[in-house]
Amino acid sequence: MALSSPLQSALLRYQKDIDAALHQAVFVPEAEAAATGGLASFYGQMQYHLGWVDSDFQPSRHNPGKLLRPTLLLFAYEAAGAWGQVPTSEQDHDYLRRALPAAAAIELTHNFTLIHDDIEDHDTERRHRATMWHLWGIPQAINTGDGMFALARYTLWGVLEAGVESAIAAQLGRILDHACLILAEGQHLDMSFEQMLHIPVSSYIDMISRKTGALMRCAAEMGARLGTRDEETIQRLRSFGWAMGIAFQVRDDILGVWASTAELGKTPAGDLYRRKKSLPILHALEHAAPAAQARLRALYSQPTPLTVTEVQEILAILEQTRTRAYCHAFLSEQCHTAYEALTQVPHNDNPLSLRALRDMQAMVEFVEETV
Repeated sequence: MALSSPLQSALLRYQKDIDAALHQAVFVPEAEAAATGGLASFYGQMQYHLGWVDSDFQPSRHNPGKLLRPTLLLFAYEAAGAWGQVPTSEQDHDYLRRALPAAAAIELTHNFTLIHDDIEDHDTERRHRATMWHLWGIPQAINTGDGMFALARYTLWGVLEAGVESAIAAQLGRILDHACLILAEGQHLDMSFEQMLHIPVSSYIDMISRKTGALMRCAAEMGARLGTRDEETIQRLRSFGWAMGIAFQVRDDILGVWASTAELGKTPAGDLYRRKKSLPILHALEHAAPAAQARLRALYSQPTPLTVTEVQEILAILEQTRTRAYCHAFLSEQCHTAYEALTQVPHNDNPLSLRALRDMQAMVEFVEETV
């Protein structure tokens, strides 16, 4: 789906800087030395997953994703005042040097979770290419994912070379480690839910707040701590990241059921055909009449694929339970929380801060306007 113009412009502004930081992280001297020996495929698999090479490890540019998390980190860094730095021109990005190692670390952390998610979910395709495990096997993919996790932490310590005080660097490490633990908790809950049909909506919200909200919150807090010592600013931006992480997941849940092919570029009601236990289904199971609830459970438990007619039955049950309205209302609550956090960020005269706050508002508007 195409991004809204203001948000797209903001993402493009940082793209080259983030991409350069990622390349610097992956092509560390140790990796370059190892690439001449038997470890070439180890780093090649990382580069493949990041969209830099093809399956033969030949240079090839593929979709790297939107780089949303590292961009959020840079938004928060600027919104917090960028440690008092002001660029001399639009082309001057030297002020980002302090935050780019952390931005690269966040993106590498996100991608390590994607590598492992693909294995756990048995997904054979990501971003229109074969997944790593599908090409090189589960053991290699697990190991490469572990390597990317370690590389993320190794990359983070580059903030010390960028002049960040050791006490702040240590805080960043603790924040990232805690986020990874919360992420793993969320993934555990998500996998546990696969064998259950009695999942309270509140439990699902708790799961996505860990699985999707934790790293967005982490990105915002890390960026803020790199930009200021003011705790109120840091906590407001942290709250923004948390709300946006949940909002983006709920947005995906809505689109996975009700988006058209033109809007999503995928099969309409694709999440229903996959029998994904997303927010709409869980809400309907809690609020449907007994007969409809039993039918919904039966359809989600049957061994054969759902037919078009059966998916239409599910959509009718969602309509009866006013599930779409509920999901939109819940999404609006998260967006309101995000807006409120932005309005409470203490005023900063740094022009970067004002621009970043507008960019973050555009992020909320994108979530609200595309469902």
